[in-house]
Amino acid sequence: MSGAICSSVIADETAIKKSLVKTNPEIEITSVKPSPVPGISEVVVGNEVLYMSDDGKYLFQGYLLDLEAHKNITQEKLAEIRKVSEEKVRPLVKSRLAAMSTDKMIVFSPKDPKYKIFVFTDIDCGYCRKFHSQINDYMAEGIAVHYLFFPRAGKNSESYNKAVSVWCSDDRKAAFTSAKKGENPFARKCDNPVDEHMQLVTEFGLEGTPTIATASGTMFPGYLPPKELVERLKDAAK
Repeated sequence: MSGAICSSVIADETAIKKSLVKTNPEIEITSVKPSPVPGISEVVVGNEVLYMSDDGKYLFQGYLLDLEAHKNITQEKLAEIRKVSEEKVRPLVKSRLAAMSTDKMIVFSPKDPKYKIFVFTDIDCGYCRKFHSQINDYMAEGIAVHYLFFPRAGKNSESYNKAVSVWCSDDRKAAFTSAKKGENPFARKCDNPVDEHMQLVTEFGLEGTPTIATASGTMFPGYLPPKELVERLKDAAK
């Protein structure tokens, strides 16, 4: 009986993979496993979780909820994927950030910092602006903030051009703070590290802003209030 079950699972996986590859020949399927719902398989593609009928005919994306257990099965899987992904990329994040000179970053630091973080930021991102509006609070907690640019709209976008203009300003920190308040920086061009920052974004597989990284390579996606960030940094240092 177990052999029959195993053969059935393999057949389902084959049908699903064949259907997805037919739709997109370049798709990279990480795993195909039975979901808690009979006849439906869980398909992991990169950092995404999809669900597909075992015959490969129907595909849907969204949250799979276990109403009896009161849990979000999809979110649990996504958290598991992120954890595995972060463990894999951590050494790369650590080495690449260590290799980049702080002269290529915009740094806000207290006199004697206890913690050092790197923040990938978009000039026009709302939560990035919220983060920077509290920059003095972060520094009061002993956190040195090293900003790198991640214009999510891509190269030559409005956010990209603002990042370049900020970098090329006579007073980068003042221009950065003004831009975070919604003021348009005076358009300037010069040699700048924005493309290098964006290359790191690609290498690290970052998807949103702000993304906070530590010198040890640990990453925290999204905005964190000053005191909560300190607690996260303490935990990461253990």
